[in-house]
Amino acid sequence: MASLSSESLTTDSRVKAIMIYPIKSCKGMSVSEAPLSPTGFLWDRHWAVVNSNNGRACTQRVEPRLALIHVHLPPLAFSSSPPPPCSCLDSETRPVDPLYATGFNVKFTDAFQFLLISQASLDTVNEQLKEPVSINRFRPNILVDGCESFAEDLWKQIRINQSNFHGVMLCPRCKVPTINQEDATEGSEPTATMMKFRSAKALEVNTTTTKYKGRVYLGQMLVCEDNDSSFRKIISVGDIVHVEQVFSSYADVAV
Repeated sequence: MASLSSESLTTDSRVKAIMIYPIKSCKGMSVSEAPLSPTGFLWDRHWAVVNSNNGRACTQRVEPRLALIHVHLPPLAFSSSPPPPCSCLDSETRPVDPLYATGFNVKFTDAFQFLLISQASLDTVNEQLKEPVSINRFRPNILVDGCESFAEDLWKQIRINQSNFHGVMLCPRCKVPTINQEDATEGSEPTATMMKFRSAKALEVNTTTTKYKGRVYLGQMLVCEDNDSSFRKIISVGDIVHVEQVFSSYADVAV
């Protein structure tokens, strides 16, 4: 792992957008600021649509039309003094995969607390496509601007507004990016094209397991070491992204 000196901290990268997905797999909400909680952004994936026949949660992987469901929360929910979440929901947490990180929990998120993608990475992907796709295909929590494309792949530790985030692993993409989030239609892109330059083989990363074999990767999944149950720590659009540690190469990145 390489460490960056204080003189070389990234000061050009800033938070461009923050997205919260209160109901898993439903349409996200763009907010100007969001409080941190012990499981990620407050309200992120706090609820899920459940199949009444078997009690299992539904996602776009099974029902793409979930992408068409709009979710609204009052502005107070994202203020500097948000109302506390319902206590019964607080207990519905699970630990993240201990193969990659320990001591962190999530709600109904697939893997880790946060997903960060850069605008430059999306732009580079779109340059390879016949029809560009929107960032909502990839459902990040934090969109950053001002860095080179795919720079976030190697971000091991970053600091945003005095909160420390650790890069856990590159995000293996499921079928959701192939679902148009405006009309719920399915296709083969962008995954088919990304397989040429964003697969584990193309990136020359060392796969920790075979669990994600055959996937393409976009974005860095993060955990936050500041588990603040008071919800007073806030991440805002415009915040500077300080890169404090980076992996030396893709060979050191977990997938």
